[in-house]
Formats: sequence, C-alpha cells, structure tokens
Amino acid sequence: MVKSLKRWWKYFVAKINSSFNAKADPKIQLEQAITEAQEQHRRLREQAANVIANQKQTEMRLERALEDLEKVNGNTKQAVLMADEATKKGETAKVAEYTSAAESFATRLIVIEGEVEGLKQLVLQSAQASDQAKAAVQQNATLLQRKLSERQKLLSQLDQAKMQEQVNVAMASLQETVGQDVPTLAEVREKIEARYAKARGMAELTGSSVESRMLEVEQAAANSEAQTRLAQIRAQLGLEPGLETATEPAAEPGEAGTN
Repeated sequence: MVKSLKRWWKYFVAKINSSFNAKADPKIQLEQAITEAQEQHRRLREQAANVIANQKQTEMRLERALEDLEKVNGNTKQAVLMADEATKKGETAKVAEYTSAAESFATRLIVIEGEVEGLKQLVLQSAQASDQAKAAVQQNATLLQRKLSERQKLLSQLDQAKMQEQVNVAMASLQETVGQDVPTLAEVREKIEARYAKARGMAELTGSSVESRMLEVEQAAANSEAQTRLAQIRAQLGLEPGLETATEPAAEPGEAGTN
C-alpha cells in the first residue's frame, strides 16, 4: 500500500512539473535560472571571503605567537644569566628564585613553540584553502559570465522563435479556413476568377449574336438619316455643306471639266 502511494505521488509530481514546464514562460524561467546562478556566486564569494579571513587571522595569531616566543626566549635567557650571576656571588636565595623563574619561562617557551608549530601548519592549510577558494570564485565567475552571454543568445533566439511562430500563423491563415463562415484566400480567388471568366464569356456571346448585328445596322441607318436631314437644313439656310459631307469622295478631274 505504501509503495503504491509513493508511486502515485511521484507520478502526480511529475505530471504537475510537466504541465508547469509546458505552460511556463521560457523568458521568466531563464531569468530565474540566471538569478539563481548569481545568488550561488554571491554565496560562494561569501564562503571564499570567510576562508581568506580565517587565513588572515591565523597569520596574525602566528605573528603574535612568534613575538611571544621571542620575548619568552629572551626572558628565559635573562633568568638563567641572573641565576648564574647569583651563584657566583653566593646568593643562594636569589639563585633558587632565578632558577625557578627560568624554569617557568622554559616551560612557557615549550608551550609557545608547540603553538607556533601548530599555527605554522594552520597557516599552510589556510593558505591552500584560500587559494582554492579564490580559484573556485574565479572559475564560477567565468561560468556566470558565460551564462550571462548565453542568456542574451537565448533571449534573441526566443524572440526569433516568437516572430517565426507569428509568421507561421499568418501564413497558415492564408491557406486554411479561419472559421466556418470565413473562406480562404484561395477560395475567394477561385470564386472571383470564375465570375470574371463567365462575364467574359457572356460578353463574347453577346457581341457575336444576331441581335447585336441588327442593333449595329439600325444605329448606322439612324446616323445616316440624321446626316441627310442636317444637310437639307443647311441647304435651305444657304450654308456651306457641313462636316457630314467632308467624308464624301472627291469628283474626278474629267467630271470637273465637263461642268
């Protein structure tokens, strides 16, 4: 039962993640990834700063220990010299006091020497850790810079993809039916061309019919009658023949001489 519930839970989580990734805006996800990378770099820098600070503190402790070592070493030597001088003078009480002081300084000297050796090892280790931390920060900074450059490239590709998708939608709308009541451009073109061809055909049929020729004859007769009537009116008024006689053929030269 528990195993089955775990499997269903994993399936449910995977389904949610899949649905989220399908609907999520890639631009926002990209900014989230860059923000996380920048935050990780900031944390790494803080950790590296702590490592370097630890190295500096260890070095300062070593410097103080070396100063104490030199001071205690000098005091030990001074106590031995003073004990030796008191021995030469036969001052037994002072010999005991200086000898005890010299022993105390010697004991402290041994402790400080051990502390110095330990600090030297810590300084070496902290120096190595500091170098590694600096290298890690530098390497991560290079990776972050690459990610920032890649972000610009991906954003450009994303914009190009969106533009191409819009072009694809526009092209598809020219070839596919948008809705039930909206024809495609090809359908409209075919319909217009069919009407145009039919109109041309009807015009040709009308122009070559007998009725069309009869109308042409009647129109020519009407024009001729009108010109004749206009010539008569001009003759009654004593006017020169008008343009309606300009198209008549000229008389032959012989005919002109016989009149």
